[in-house]
Amino acid sequence: MALTQHCSVSATSAVRLSFSSSASPPLPTRVSLNFHKSHTRRMICRAMVQEAAQGIPSVYAREMERLSAKESLILAFNDAGGFEALVTGKITDLQKIDVNERITTLERLNPTPRPTTSPYLEGRWSFEWFGSNTPGSLAARLIFERFPSSFVSLSSMDIVIKDASTTATANVKLLNMIENKVILTSKLTVEGPLRMKEEYLEGMLESPTVIEEAVPEQLRGLLGQATTTLQQLPEPVKDTLANGLRIPLGGSYQRFFMISYLDDEILIVRDTLGVPEVLTRVETSSSSSVVENLEYNS
Repeated sequence: MALTQHCSVSATSAVRLSFSSSASPPLPTRVSLNFHKSHTRRMICRAMVQEAAQGIPSVYAREMERLSAKESLILAFNDAGGFEALVTGKITDLQKIDVNERITTLERLNPTPRPTTSPYLEGRWSFEWFGSNTPGSLAARLIFERFPSSFVSLSSMDIVIKDASTTATANVKLLNMIENKVILTSKLTVEGPLRMKEEYLEGMLESPTVIEEAVPEQLRGLLGQATTTLQQLPEPVKDTLANGLRIPLGGSYQRFFMISYLDDEILIVRDTLGVPEVLTRVETSSSSSVVENLEYNS
């Protein structure tokens, strides 16, 4: 009986010892897991802080690179002779490739991911550069193929973008004493975050304006006679001349283009052939309705 009790006690003690020894190892394991989790969290937080700290100089460096690319592009325009050299075809192939290289560099740094609906798009823009198949080059070619450069000059081209429509104006000067404007109005439709469609609605040739100070003395008598003759014309004819010659286009002509760069100072678009046009801002539109009125076509 005593032996039995001793054995049972021994057995019980053995079970207890066995239970105690088998239960004790998991404790360090749990402590070890908690330590690793805490250590991992600290490492993640430290990495996030370091990444945020490194991101600030990165953003600053990218912005400095963009501003430098803009300045470099404007300098390339000036070195090539500007708008006058562009429209008269006096720019060399080396200057063309240099300007196009700088355009590509700036496009890579575009700060506006959805330019077609950006409020920066609205305003008055002046053409600084256009390729061989763009509307600007076609207008210049039309003028200079029919008239010698000594007789006619294209002094500037600008475009006003507002409320999903554009008004492009080419300022033409005849004999350096008669100013005239060719105006083209069109409608814009957003096709995506970068792509737009332009439909031409109307072309207009404004009544010419004579710069009296630039008229030579020997021609001022003829100018006076011409002015008197115009005043004697019938009223409908005078109204037509005063209001300009309008040519309705009715959207029969259109083109697609992509905005590859846009900020508060420079706009770059490319046509379906990839030819770039570069415009610089002249003034900002007070309206921001471009965001509200321009919608994607489904």
